[in-house]
Amino acid sequence: MKRRELIRLLGGAAAWPLAARAQQQGMPVIGFMSTRSPAEAASDLAAFRQGLGQTGYFEGKNVSIEYRWAEGRYDRLPAFAAELVARQVAVIAAVGGEPSGLAAKAATATIPIVCSLGGDPVEAGLVDSLNRPGGNITGVTLMAQEMGPKRLEFAHQLVPNGNAFAALVNPKYPLALAEARDMQAAARSLGLQLAVLDASTQNEIDAAFAGLVRHKVDALLINTDPFLLGQREQIVQLAARTNVPAMYFLRDFVDAGGLMSYGPKVANNLRQVGIYVGRILKGEKVSELPFVLPTRFDLVINLRTARTLGLEIPTNLLVRADDVIE
Repeated sequence: MKRRELIRLLGGAAAWPLAARAQQQGMPVIGFMSTRSPAEAASDLAAFRQGLGQTGYFEGKNVSIEYRWAEGRYDRLPAFAAELVARQVAVIAAVGGEPSGLAAKAATATIPIVCSLGGDPVEAGLVDSLNRPGGNITGVTLMAQEMGPKRLEFAHQLVPNGNAFAALVNPKYPLALAEARDMQAAARSLGLQLAVLDASTQNEIDAAFAGLVRHKVDALLINTDPFLLGQREQIVQLAARTNVPAMYFLRDFVDAGGLMSYGPKVANNLRQVGIYVGRILKGEKVSELPFVLPTRFDLVINLRTARTLGLEIPTNLLVRADDVIE
Protein backbone atom coordinates (compact mmCIF):
# COMPACT_ATOMS: atom_id res chain seq x y z
CA MET A 1 0.00 0.00 0.00
CA LYS A 2 1.31 3.46 -0.90
CA ARG A 3 2.18 5.86 1.94
CA ARG A 4 -0.45 8.42 0.90
CA GLU A 5 -3.14 5.75 0.81
CA LEU A 6 -2.10 4.56 4.26
CA ILE A 7 -2.29 8.09 5.67
CA ARG A 8 -5.77 8.56 4.25
CA LEU A 9 -6.81 5.24 5.75
CA LEU A 10 -5.50 6.18 9.18
CA GLY A 11 -7.00 9.66 9.02
CA GLY A 12 -10.29 8.79 7.38
CA ALA A 13 -11.76 5.38 6.68
CA ALA A 14 -10.23 3.83 9.79
CA ALA A 15 -12.39 6.15 11.89
CA TRP A 16 -15.65 4.88 10.38
CA PRO A 17 -16.14 1.87 12.70
CA LEU A 18 -15.36 4.06 15.71
CA ALA A 19 -17.82 6.67 14.46
CA ALA A 20 -20.51 4.03 14.01
CA ARG A 21 -19.96 2.73 17.56
CA ALA A 22 -19.93 6.29 18.86
CA GLN A 23 -23.28 7.06 17.28
CA GLN A 24 -24.73 3.84 18.73
CA GLN A 25 -23.43 4.74 22.20
CA GLY A 26 -24.59 8.35 22.04
CA MET A 27 -21.09 9.79 21.64
CA PRO A 28 -21.17 12.89 19.36
CA VAL A 29 -19.35 12.58 16.03
CA ILE A 30 -17.48 15.53 14.50
CA GLY A 31 -16.84 15.69 10.78
CA PHE A 32 -13.38 17.17 10.10
CA MET A 33 -12.86 18.15 6.47
CA SER A 34 -9.65 19.80 5.26
CA THR A 35 -8.16 20.93 1.96
CA ARG A 36 -4.76 19.82 3.23
CA SER A 37 -3.06 16.49 4.10
CA PRO A 38 -2.74 14.93 7.59
CA ALA A 39 1.06 14.80 7.56
CA GLU A 40 1.56 18.37 6.36
CA ALA A 41 -1.13 19.82 8.70
CA ALA A 42 -0.22 17.78 11.80
CA SER A 43 0.48 20.81 14.02
CA ASP A 44 -2.81 22.44 13.06
CA LEU A 45 -4.72 19.23 13.80
CA ALA A 46 -3.04 19.15 17.21
CA ALA A 47 -4.22 22.74 17.78
CA PHE A 48 -7.80 21.75 16.85
CA ARG A 49 -7.71 18.89 19.35
CA GLN A 50 -6.30 21.25 21.96
CA GLY A 51 -9.26 23.59 21.45
CA LEU A 52 -11.68 20.70 21.79
CA GLY A 53 -9.93 19.70 25.01
CA GLN A 54 -10.40 23.19 26.42
CA THR A 55 -14.15 22.62 26.22
CA GLY A 56 -13.94 19.15 27.77
CA TYR A 57 -14.00 16.98 24.63
CA PHE A 58 -11.33 14.38 23.93
CA GLU A 59 -11.22 12.18 20.85
CA GLY A 60 -11.97 8.54 21.60
CA LYS A 61 -13.21 9.31 25.13
CA ASN A 62 -16.34 11.41 24.77
CA VAL A 63 -16.27 12.44 21.11
CA SER A 64 -15.41 10.79 17.80
CA ILE A 65 -13.95 12.48 14.72
CA GLU A 66 -14.36 11.44 11.09
CA TYR A 67 -11.57 12.83 8.89
CA ARG A 68 -11.61 13.77 5.23
CA TRP A 69 -8.38 15.09 3.66
CA ALA A 70 -8.47 16.60 0.15
CA GLU A 71 -4.64 16.81 -0.06
CA GLY A 72 -4.80 19.95 -2.20
CA ARG A 73 -7.48 18.63 -4.57
CA TYR A 74 -10.43 20.91 -3.96
CA ASP A 75 -12.65 18.92 -6.31
CA ARG A 76 -12.82 16.16 -3.68
CA LEU A 77 -14.53 18.37 -1.11
CA PRO A 78 -18.17 18.25 -2.29
CA ALA A 79 -18.17 14.44 -2.06
CA PHE A 80 -16.52 14.58 1.36
CA ALA A 81 -19.15 17.03 2.61
CA ALA A 82 -21.96 14.82 1.27
CA GLU A 83 -20.47 11.80 3.07
CA LEU A 84 -20.33 13.64 6.39
CA VAL A 85 -23.90 14.88 6.02
CA ALA A 86 -25.08 11.35 5.18
CA ARG A 87 -23.40 10.08 8.35
CA GLN A 88 -25.34 12.72 10.33
CA VAL A 89 -22.33 14.14 12.15
CA ALA A 90 -23.13 16.60 14.94
CA VAL A 91 -20.82 19.37 13.66
CA ILE A 92 -18.62 19.84 10.59
CA ALA A 93 -15.22 21.48 11.01
CA ALA A 94 -14.51 22.72 7.47
CA VAL A 95 -10.90 23.90 7.57
CA GLY A 96 -8.09 24.81 5.22
CA GLY A 97 -9.69 27.80 3.53
CA GLU A 98 -12.78 28.77 1.59
CA PRO A 99 -13.11 25.59 -0.54
CA SER A 100 -13.97 23.49 2.55
CA GLY A 101 -16.47 26.00 3.88
CA LEU A 102 -18.20 26.46 0.55
CA ALA A 103 -18.47 22.70 0.01
CA ALA A 104 -19.94 22.21 3.48
CA LYS A 105 -22.42 25.05 3.00
CA ALA A 106 -23.61 23.54 -0.29
CA ALA A 107 -24.13 20.17 1.41
CA THR A 108 -26.23 21.19 4.42
CA ALA A 109 -28.27 24.08 5.80
CA THR A 110 -28.95 22.39 9.15
CA ILE A 111 -25.77 20.76 10.51
CA PRO A 112 -23.59 23.38 12.28
CA ILE A 113 -20.42 24.26 10.34
CA VAL A 114 -17.29 25.84 11.82
CA CYS A 115 -14.91 27.14 9.13
CA SER A 116 -11.30 28.22 9.01
CA LEU A 117 -10.85 30.70 6.16
CA GLY A 118 -8.16 32.75 4.48
CA GLY A 119 -10.24 35.81 3.63
CA ASP A 120 -13.49 37.65 4.33
CA PRO A 121 -16.38 35.18 4.96
CA VAL A 122 -18.94 37.80 3.88
CA GLU A 123 -17.15 38.41 0.57
CA ALA A 124 -16.88 34.64 0.09
CA GLY A 125 -20.66 34.34 0.39
CA LEU A 126 -20.59 32.14 3.48
CA VAL A 127 -22.36 34.49 5.92
CA ASP A 128 -24.16 37.83 5.87
CA SER A 129 -22.43 39.30 8.92
CA LEU A 130 -19.25 38.76 10.92
CA ASN A 131 -20.78 39.58 14.30
CA ARG A 132 -24.05 37.69 13.82
CA PRO A 133 -23.50 35.13 11.07
CA GLY A 134 -27.00 33.63 11.33
CA GLY A 135 -27.77 30.33 9.63
CA ASN A 136 -25.58 27.31 10.38
CA ILE A 137 -22.07 28.69 9.75
CA THR A 138 -19.45 30.45 11.86
CA GLY A 139 -15.70 30.16 12.34
CA VAL A 140 -12.42 32.01 12.15
CA THR A 141 -10.51 33.76 9.40
CA LEU A 142 -6.86 34.57 8.82
CA MET A 143 -7.76 37.67 6.76
CA ALA A 144 -4.53 36.80 4.92
CA GLN A 145 -6.00 37.78 1.56
CA GLU A 146 -6.58 41.35 2.76
CA MET A 147 -2.89 41.59 3.75
CA GLY A 148 -1.66 41.07 0.16
CA PRO A 149 -0.96 44.79 -0.49
CA LYS A 150 0.89 45.06 2.82
CA ARG A 151 3.09 42.09 1.90
CA LEU A 152 3.87 43.84 -1.38
CA GLU A 153 4.96 46.92 0.55
CA PHE A 154 7.33 44.84 2.66
CA ALA A 155 8.72 43.12 -0.44
CA HIS A 156 9.34 46.54 -2.01
CA GLN A 157 11.18 47.67 1.12
CA LEU A 158 13.28 44.52 0.89
CA VAL A 159 14.37 45.33 -2.69
CA PRO A 160 13.80 49.11 -2.92
CA ASN A 161 15.51 49.36 -6.31
CA GLY A 162 13.45 46.55 -7.77
CA ASN A 163 10.60 47.19 -10.18
CA ALA A 164 9.60 43.76 -11.54
CA PHE A 165 7.63 41.71 -9.03
CA ALA A 166 5.56 38.55 -9.41
CA ALA A 167 2.80 36.83 -7.45
CA LEU A 168 2.35 33.05 -7.42
CA VAL A 169 -1.40 32.30 -7.42
CA ASN A 170 -3.49 29.13 -7.44
CA PRO A 171 -6.40 30.01 -9.78
CA LYS A 172 -8.47 27.17 -8.28
CA TYR A 173 -8.64 28.96 -4.93
CA PRO A 174 -11.97 30.86 -4.77
CA LEU A 175 -10.51 34.23 -3.72
CA ALA A 176 -7.31 34.04 -5.78
CA LEU A 177 -8.41 36.46 -8.50
CA ALA A 178 -9.66 39.05 -5.99
CA GLU A 179 -6.37 38.95 -4.08
CA ALA A 180 -4.38 39.25 -7.32
CA ARG A 181 -6.44 42.28 -8.38
CA ASP A 182 -5.85 43.96 -5.01
CA MET A 183 -2.12 43.38 -5.26
CA GLN A 184 -1.92 44.64 -8.84
CA ALA A 185 -3.74 47.82 -7.77
CA ALA A 186 -1.26 48.22 -4.92
CA ALA A 187 1.63 47.68 -7.33
CA ARG A 188 0.37 50.41 -9.65
CA SER A 189 0.12 52.82 -6.73
CA LEU A 190 3.77 52.11 -5.91
CA GLY A 191 4.85 52.42 -9.55
CA LEU A 192 5.74 48.71 -9.75
CA GLN A 193 5.06 45.96 -12.25
CA LEU A 194 3.41 42.83 -10.88
CA ALA A 195 3.07 39.70 -13.01
CA VAL A 196 0.60 37.04 -11.89
CA LEU A 197 1.80 33.44 -12.30
CA ASP A 198 -0.75 30.60 -12.06
CA ALA A 199 0.12 27.29 -10.39
CA SER A 200 -2.27 24.60 -9.17
CA THR A 201 0.05 21.57 -9.42
CA GLN A 202 3.63 20.76 -8.47
CA ASN A 203 4.68 20.81 -12.14
CA GLU A 204 3.11 24.22 -12.63
CA ILE A 205 5.03 25.54 -9.61
CA ASP A 206 8.26 24.32 -11.23
CA ALA A 207 7.28 26.03 -14.51
CA ALA A 208 6.44 29.28 -12.71
CA PHE A 209 9.90 29.45 -11.13
CA ALA A 210 11.52 28.75 -14.49
CA GLY A 211 9.62 31.76 -15.81
CA LEU A 212 10.89 33.93 -12.95
CA VAL A 213 14.47 33.25 -13.98
CA ARG A 214 13.79 34.06 -17.64
CA HIS A 215 12.07 37.35 -16.82
CA LYS A 216 14.57 38.37 -14.11
CA VAL A 217 11.96 39.09 -11.44
CA ASP A 218 13.26 41.12 -8.48
CA ALA A 219 11.02 39.49 -5.85
CA LEU A 220 8.21 36.96 -5.59
CA LEU A 221 5.07 36.99 -3.44
CA ILE A 222 3.23 33.77 -2.59
CA ASN A 223 -0.49 34.47 -2.46
CA THR A 224 -2.92 32.99 0.05
CA ASP A 225 -3.81 29.38 -0.72
CA PRO A 226 -3.88 26.07 1.24
CA PHE A 227 -2.41 24.11 -1.69
CA LEU A 228 0.58 26.44 -1.94
CA LEU A 229 0.99 26.20 1.84
CA GLY A 230 1.10 22.42 1.49
CA GLN A 231 3.87 22.78 -1.13
CA ARG A 232 5.97 25.10 1.02
CA GLU A 233 9.02 22.80 1.03
CA GLN A 234 9.05 22.71 -2.79
CA ILE A 235 8.49 26.48 -3.07
CA VAL A 236 11.15 27.41 -0.51
CA GLN A 237 13.70 25.13 -2.19
CA LEU A 238 12.94 26.58 -5.63
CA ALA A 239 13.26 30.13 -4.29
CA ALA A 240 16.69 29.24 -2.90
CA ARG A 241 17.77 27.45 -6.07
CA THR A 242 16.74 30.35 -8.33
CA ASN A 243 18.04 32.98 -5.88
CA VAL A 244 14.69 34.82 -5.83
CA PRO A 245 13.71 36.76 -2.68
CA ALA A 246 10.23 35.60 -1.69
CA MET A 247 7.54 37.01 0.60
CA TYR A 248 5.06 34.54 2.10
CA PHE A 249 1.62 34.82 3.70
CA LEU A 250 2.35 32.59 6.73
CA ARG A 251 5.29 31.91 9.02
CA ASP A 252 5.17 28.20 8.14
CA PHE A 253 7.14 29.04 4.97
CA VAL A 254 9.85 30.86 6.94
CA ASP A 255 10.15 27.99 9.40
CA ALA A 256 10.76 25.79 6.35
CA GLY A 257 13.63 28.07 5.28
CA GLY A 258 11.76 30.85 3.48
CA LEU A 259 12.96 34.45 3.61
CA MET A 260 10.11 36.57 4.99
CA SER A 261 6.42 36.35 5.91
CA TYR A 262 3.63 38.56 7.14
CA GLY A 263 0.46 37.04 8.58
CA PRO A 264 -1.30 35.51 11.59
CA LYS A 265 -0.71 32.10 13.17
CA VAL A 266 -2.79 29.27 11.66
CA ALA A 267 -2.53 27.16 14.82
CA ASN A 268 -4.38 29.84 16.81
CA ASN A 269 -7.23 29.66 14.31
CA LEU A 270 -7.49 25.88 14.43
CA ARG A 271 -7.53 25.96 18.23
CA GLN A 272 -10.44 28.42 18.05
CA VAL A 273 -12.24 26.11 15.60
CA GLY A 274 -11.92 23.34 18.19
CA ILE A 275 -13.27 25.62 20.91
CA TYR A 276 -16.26 26.62 18.79
CA VAL A 277 -17.01 22.99 17.89
CA GLY A 278 -16.94 22.09 21.59
CA ARG A 279 -19.21 24.98 22.53
CA ILE A 280 -21.71 23.94 19.86
CA LEU A 281 -21.65 20.36 21.15
CA LYS A 282 -22.47 21.77 24.59
CA GLY A 283 -25.58 23.42 23.14
CA GLU A 284 -24.61 26.92 22.04
CA LYS A 285 -26.24 28.16 18.83
CA VAL A 286 -23.91 28.42 15.87
CA SER A 287 -25.88 31.41 14.56
CA GLU A 288 -24.92 33.43 17.66
CA LEU A 289 -21.18 32.76 17.58
CA PRO A 290 -19.39 35.63 15.79
CA PHE A 291 -16.58 35.04 13.32
CA VAL A 292 -13.21 35.42 15.03
CA LEU A 293 -10.65 37.68 13.35
CA PRO A 294 -6.88 37.64 14.03
CA THR A 295 -5.68 40.16 16.58
CA ARG A 296 -2.13 40.47 15.26
CA PHE A 297 -0.05 39.92 12.15
CA ASP A 298 3.62 39.05 12.54
CA LEU A 299 6.48 40.03 10.26
CA VAL A 300 9.06 37.24 10.41
CA ILE A 301 12.49 37.41 8.75
CA ASN A 302 14.99 34.60 8.28
CA LEU A 303 18.48 36.12 8.34
CA ARG A 304 20.14 32.81 7.49
CA THR A 305 18.19 32.68 4.25
CA ALA A 306 18.97 36.34 3.57
CA ARG A 307 22.70 35.64 3.87
CA THR A 308 22.37 32.64 1.53
CA LEU A 309 20.66 34.88 -1.03
CA GLY A 310 23.30 37.57 -0.58
CA LEU A 311 20.69 40.04 0.69
CA GLU A 312 21.18 42.71 3.33
CA ILE A 313 17.88 43.26 5.15
CA PRO A 314 17.14 46.99 5.47
CA THR A 315 17.25 48.35 9.03
CA ASN A 316 13.63 49.57 8.85
CA LEU A 317 12.45 45.99 8.23
CA LEU A 318 14.59 44.55 11.02
CA VAL A 319 13.21 47.11 13.45
CA ARG A 320 9.65 46.38 12.34
CA ALA A 321 10.04 42.58 12.51
CA ASP A 322 8.23 40.69 15.25
CA ASP A 323 10.66 37.78 15.01
CA VAL A 324 14.09 37.43 13.40
CA ILE A 325 15.51 33.95 12.81
CA GLU A 326 19.29 34.11 13.21
